[in-house]
Amino acid sequence: MRIAVLADSDTRWKWGALTSHRIAPREGAQGAPALSGFLLRGRATPTPRQLAEVGVRADSMREVTAVEFLRAMAEESYDIVVLALVGGGVQAMLHGLKRVWEGREKRPVVVTGYVGVVYEKLADGLLLRHGADLVLANSRQDADRFRAVYEGVGADASSVTEVALPFLGGAAYEGAAASGGAPAEHRPYTVVFAVQPSVPDSRRDRTYLLNRLIRHARLHPEREVLLKLRSKPGEHTTHIEEQPYQKLVQRLDPPANFRLVYGNMGEVLDRTDLLVTISSTAALESLHRRIPTVVLTDLGVREVLGNHHFVGSGCLASWDQLDEGHRPVPDPEWVARQGVVADGAYETAFDAARERLAKLLDAPALPPLTPYYTPATAPGYLPGILARHHLGPDGSPLPGAPAADREPGPVRQIVRRAARGAYRHGVQRVAPVIRRMGEL
Repeated sequence: MRIAVLADSDTRWKWGALTSHRIAPREGAQGAPALSGFLLRGRATPTPRQLAEVGVRADSMREVTAVEFLRAMAEESYDIVVLALVGGGVQAMLHGLKRVWEGREKRPVVVTGYVGVVYEKLADGLLLRHGADLVLANSRQDADRFRAVYEGVGADASSVTEVALPFLGGAAYEGAAASGGAPAEHRPYTVVFAVQPSVPDSRRDRTYLLNRLIRHARLHPEREVLLKLRSKPGEHTTHIEEQPYQKLVQRLDPPANFRLVYGNMGEVLDRTDLLVTISSTAALESLHRRIPTVVLTDLGVREVLGNHHFVGSGCLASWDQLDEGHRPVPDPEWVARQGVVADGAYETAFDAARERLAKLLDAPALPPLTPYYTPATAPGYLPGILARHHLGPDGSPLPGAPAADREPGPVRQIVRRAARGAYRHGVQRVAPVIRRMGEL
């Protein structure tokens, strides 16, 4: 069994690699599946440190452009291809793969889905993913919404398959001796604020959150207060971080019990007594382990922040409430609808996907990939999406594809180094311009 995962960021590599392990048929005489990693070259291509932090090893790993990936899929044999990309990238690859597999009686099964909470661009993102054999929904709520969108436009909804987030797990939280007291293992009561690269995005809002976290640390000197960061200076994630917390905190004077931490989220949760965030998927990881979890309302409950997704969860609270000792109690029905299965049923959450995948793998032949968007259904939208990946309307490489589809040219190398250097040294004004140049 051979599986290929194409990802465009560290977060999506994590989702794609872990998903492939969750849904692959159980190990048999052939042993564990061989996992080949492909990293789509771009602004968010993960560094070796970010890949190591994910904790999932691939048998091989290479950085590619879209055209190079399609060439590999034409020349190499795989059983399953997982597309862990933004919607436009998925759509481009579906059309490209349809072309390179033309005439094949037996092609790989194509799987895609979402990294975490789906709180914006539902219809747009879903229709860009339509055409894969399995479109994974991370919860019952998402599965219902996904099918409604597909059926509402007259598209086949049979690909929608309910699963759960693939990175949930870890030991259940045993609780502290008392509110604010030492946990059972006599370590300091630990509060973790899990940041997001783009939410909120303004300097003012980020500085406000930092000040409130530092104030909490001063109010509770007996606690350990951690700022959990996603990336180090010069690294990028799924979303561009215009105002890195590392830079902002240098202007402040935090107390000794305040620290910045990196690393695997699961390992950080191992020592967490209270998880605080705006709307990070880390909240679902925390709820899965029954760790007290707070989704902040300080900046409002707004779609642009994503915390509106947690309405009804019982987890919404402000820093004022937390400073005074408030601990939220999650609503069990809401938690269950989100694919968070703290009752021990998590191991069965992928059974339906595994069973469906096995049937497709056993089929003597599979039909061609049939995305909803075609040059006939979306003539003003699809060509632009394909062109961004140097593909024509029929999914074939455009004539005169740039040298970057082989190796980064000197100009592109300079642009990429300049963009990384700008972020590393905090040149926030020019970085967005350089970034756009690098995506040309």
